[in-house]
Amino acid sequence: MQRPNAWSDYSEQQLEAVQKFAGEYRQFISDNKIEREICSASIAMARQAGYRDLAELVESGEPLKAGDKVYASNHGKGVLLVQLGTMPLAKGLNILGAHIDSPRLDVKQNPMDEKNEIVTLDTHYYGGIKKYQWVTIPLALHGVIVKTDGTVVPVTIGEAADDPVFCVSDILIHLSKDQMSKTAADAIEGEMLDVIIGNRPVKLDDKKENKTPVKTALLDLLKTNLEIEEEDFLSAELEVVPAGPARDMGLDRSMILGYGHDDSSCAYPSLVAQLECEAPQKTAVTILVDKEEIGSVGATGMTSRFFEDAMAEILELAGEGGELNLRRCLRRSRMLSSDVSAAFDPTFASVFELKNSCFMGHGLTFNKYTGSRGKSGSNDADAEYMAEIRACMDKAGVHYQTAELGKVDAGGGGTIAYILAKYGMNVIDCGVPVLSMHAPWETISKADVYEAYKGYEAFLKLA
Repeated sequence: MQRPNAWSDYSEQQLEAVQKFAGEYRQFISDNKIEREICSASIAMARQAGYRDLAELVESGEPLKAGDKVYASNHGKGVLLVQLGTMPLAKGLNILGAHIDSPRLDVKQNPMDEKNEIVTLDTHYYGGIKKYQWVTIPLALHGVIVKTDGTVVPVTIGEAADDPVFCVSDILIHLSKDQMSKTAADAIEGEMLDVIIGNRPVKLDDKKENKTPVKTALLDLLKTNLEIEEEDFLSAELEVVPAGPARDMGLDRSMILGYGHDDSSCAYPSLVAQLECEAPQKTAVTILVDKEEIGSVGATGMTSRFFEDAMAEILELAGEGGELNLRRCLRRSRMLSSDVSAAFDPTFASVFELKNSCFMGHGLTFNKYTGSRGKSGSNDADAEYMAEIRACMDKAGVHYQTAELGKVDAGGGGTIAYILAKYGMNVIDCGVPVLSMHAPWETISKADVYEAYKGYEAFLKLA
């Protein structure tokens, strides 16, 4: 039951649509690499599309009605977008959910260190990474530094053509005998992922002694350029990501090589489908969340009460408030938990089961269940819901496929699906096939990200 390659079915007009959408997506992920940036850009796009801030509406007590569009920001790292439908909210929602955090290196709170006139920033890796992949590649710094007076200093260094970049060093092959005898997991240790940021010492009077002349020079630069002190690192969130824009990949330009396809290749199509949705019958919802890569924890993860609380506020403003109506609303909802899937890689064919793998270029992928080893930790969508989704995709002419994440007992993974399923709603995982998932640079097919957009668009129209 292998599904056909989407490229072979496209008309010239459809090919133009694919390339246009893929180009806009490529630009979005080049400009927005971390959760704060994606959240901010999403809100800007939402406001342009007529969405209003839920917090302001709650403050004013303005009632909501069918067709109204609202958004809610979760600490600037997640966003909820809601367009009210013509049906009562208690009848349920059509929800698209994706995460906007990606594996990376996070700068520690006390990070600066000088050894032998090389200054580094200490990091702690975030999410599941192969540590050896992060050495000797150009890296950029993104995030914010917040001073004690409340001033927020945004940081983006390493993306502009004339910006400096950073890197983690590796030992030369000539001296790497011991390293090469280690397993891939141990060749680069977590505490070795120190990002080099400088080597030029400050000029001092001969009579003065300075044990950290390079660090001193760099702190002077930070004070001059960003008006920050070393102490300000204590209240900073700085993320180290691959430097440079996403690029078209392949002689045929059929693919995109970029950072953060997991999960921007699902988050961006969800966002666009939500913003373009017009006059839905069931209320259309898109939630973009943080912290999925480390278990969906914390105030900005899916396990927080943010989604539930925001929906309670919306029901109240729509004249459907109350605990029972909220429970009915959530239980009667449907959700596509949008996260990427492992594209079949012929180089590593031994870990895939061919019949139950997804293939690049074959469209949006549905994973009936995720988890690992006996479906542990999975959300297992029921057959009735799977049939409903199939009918929706078929009617809309969406290219889609089904898959598992590799062979049984080969590994596995999880998403946010099980968290929303706790409300009793129907949830299924779906997303874009990705090669080299969780690597600094991942690969997707342009056809797949376009079909994801079409699939999400069709889903939001379901009554």
